[in-house]
Amino acid sequence: MTETVSPTKAWLMAARPQTLPAGAAPVIVGTGLAVHEGVFAPLPAVFALVGALLLQVGTNFANDYYDAVRGADTEDREGFTRVTAGGIIDPQRVKTAMYATFGLAIVIGVYLVYIGGLPIVVVGLASVVAGITYTGGPLPYGYRGLGDVFVFVFFGLVAVAGTYYVQAVTYASDPLPLGVPPETVPVAAVVAALPAAGLSTAILVVNNIRDKETDAAAGKRTLAVILGYRLSRIEWTALVGMAYVVPVVFWADGYIPAVLLPLLTAPLAARIGRTVWTRTEGEALNPALEQTGKLLFAHSLLFAIGLAAPAFV
Repeated sequence: MTETVSPTKAWLMAARPQTLPAGAAPVIVGTGLAVHEGVFAPLPAVFALVGALLLQVGTNFANDYYDAVRGADTEDREGFTRVTAGGIIDPQRVKTAMYATFGLAIVIGVYLVYIGGLPIVVVGLASVVAGITYTGGPLPYGYRGLGDVFVFVFFGLVAVAGTYYVQAVTYASDPLPLGVPPETVPVAAVVAALPAAGLSTAILVVNNIRDKETDAAAGKRTLAVILGYRLSRIEWTALVGMAYVVPVVFWADGYIPAVLLPLLTAPLAARIGRTVWTRTEGEALNPALEQTGKLLFAHSLLFAIGLAAPAFV
């Protein structure tokens, strides 16, 4: 049934601003590590943040549009209202907004390409293509159990390490490098990305547990549909648990105790976990979905503070 909402509210529903902290979280972590390593560069960090948020919104538009036209969003779905399937915004306008948003991300990326060179061209274009083909194109991988891999890689590993790279490369190379200069993507940047990667993917796992039955009926084979409830819950627990192991690894490697600040969020993770392990309906999992997003942001912010702390003490 079509809802009567204002145009502004409709586009906000499509953009899903509640997901933006998840887009910002990995950039915050990458910047915190850059401060720790003495390679902080404010302008590349800001451009990385804006680019990440645009990719997040563009992916949201793509999912809204393609899930609707493929019939995955039905009246039985228990998630938040989708504007295309709900008849709130014309499908073609949502599709146009998707391409416009990805286009803006590419424009923002021009500066980052100038700083980071060919590696940023590859990563940027791959991110845009991945955002569209998640639910779009002839073979949408989100319908084949690969959505979790996409989120882990692009909204975790690539986002954190890429944020670090565009700052570190300003100290290590002339503009437009053709390769990755030494020390611009250290092992620490990849390991520091694991909590954001895990918690970002955990958001998707909650979403897919909630939608397991309706996705299966619509032919959308998410990993939750393939694995079932029990294994999906084990996946969620492993992803979240990893987020609490990594700060301990950094501390054991000689970082100051402030790097353990993310452990303060463990009680929230435990509360969400109880819901994920015992409930399947949207009434319970919609709040758990939002809380997992808040967990990602809080954990990432505290992790970044802990990483950056030595620069201020």
